[in-house]
Amino acid sequence: MDPIALLKADHRKVEELFKKLEDTTERAVKTRTELFEKLRMELTVHALAEEAVLYPENKEIPSTRELGFEAVEEHHVVKILLDELSELSPDTEEWTAKLSVLKENVQHHVKEEEGEIFPKTKKALSAEELDEMGARLFEEKEKLLGHMPA
Repeated sequence: MDPIALLKADHRKVEELFKKLEDTTERAVKTRTELFEKLRMELTVHALAEEAVLYPENKEIPSTRELGFEAVEEHHVVKILLDELSELSPDTEEWTAKLSVLKENVQHHVKEEEGEIFPKTKKALSAEELDEMGARLFEEKEKLLGHMPA
């Protein structure tokens, strides 16, 4: 299983959720709440799976070591923003502004992953190692999804 394809598919799902959220107004509280919960779940599962599988591997590869540490810190910022958004009402300008900041942070992170981390990881690992990483990522995501609230 290709771990890069799996993670890029997650990125596209998140981009789509951000797009749908951007198309809402502050009056669409129910829609915003539902879309935000999907976004939160996708970002949380994705981040935890990367932290359990991809980044420990990246920290062992000289060309991705520093990027792996930076990526974990970027995840930390995303988690803080998700928590803060959860505490706000989606019908406020503050929520809308914070969602915009979250989107910018995620876009920056995705650009670094897809532009630097993924290509360097792919270059450093054998096809067998990548396949094994993909299987571990898939299993980790399935495990996490089984523990997420409905």
